[in-house]
Amino acid sequence: MLRRLICKNVDMVLSHNTFEDYLKNEAYFGALIGRNSNRIVNSKFTLNGKIYKLYPNDGRNNLHGGKVGFDKKIWDVEMIDADEPSLVLSITSPDGEEGFPGNASIKVTYTLTNDNELKIHYEASCDQDTVMNLTNHAYFNLNGHASGNIDGHTLWIDSDFYTPNNYECTPTGEVLRVKGTPFDFSTDANLGERFESGHEQIKMFGGFDHNIALNGKGYRKVIEAKGDKSGIVMEVYTDQTAVQFYAGNAIDTERICKDGVKYPTHGGFCLETQSFPNGINVSHFPDGFLKKGDKYDSITSYKFI
Repeated sequence: MLRRLICKNVDMVLSHNTFEDYLKNEAYFGALIGRNSNRIVNSKFTLNGKIYKLYPNDGRNNLHGGKVGFDKKIWDVEMIDADEPSLVLSITSPDGEEGFPGNASIKVTYTLTNDNELKIHYEASCDQDTVMNLTNHAYFNLNGHASGNIDGHTLWIDSDFYTPNNYECTPTGEVLRVKGTPFDFSTDANLGERFESGHEQIKMFGGFDHNIALNGKGYRKVIEAKGDKSGIVMEVYTDQTAVQFYAGNAIDTERICKDGVKYPTHGGFCLETQSFPNGINVSHFPDGFLKKGDKYDSITSYKFI
């Protein structure tokens, strides 16, 4: 889990205080998410003609891997002391765990590069066709984790389309253009102004908790955020097809967190690079399936300027 990230003497990551808090971690602070990030509608999917039933831990839906997802696992750890230091996490997920098929091996490498970026390299394989859609659930506040809300931040996303949600925060199946909506981040947008939008999708969730389709293919820059008080800029690079932009709408404002801080609503934002939510059940979405013998191999980097 990502607990602390410091740039220009500013600690920018929302975090808990104790190990026990992370075992609960309803908000998924800093979590490594799997086997599947985001929601699977009705907690089931069909693969190779067989229906797989999952644990419904978000109403009737499966969220972030289930009751005991990768965020609640104890991973094997290897520290690599090099010019660009790395932390390598590995785990084996047995066949049937949380309802997912196949014995899966997962390795995730966090590297601090000389270009002032945190690079996350996700790798996985499985002995059966399965679901694999990993992400990082860090909450960032570029003004500092204890600085209040993110209303003054600006955000740019290279995207032309987003997928609207129903009341359960699962995609309706529509793919809509961002132009003329609060989801248009083609030029730097002030988040506080967007939170005040009268758009139905924003009002429904008190902010953003939406899948945004990313332009382009391969490893490329797709996002840039800036803190208004610190001046820190964060660039996001990824090879993924989408990002779930979550603006901390439902943060528990009474919970005491790192440094004794109570985080406010919109106290941080998540940029969860991934495949489309519920893609395994929607034929025209990227699906997040991993075939036996194939390798899941994805990189996302957060670069700070």
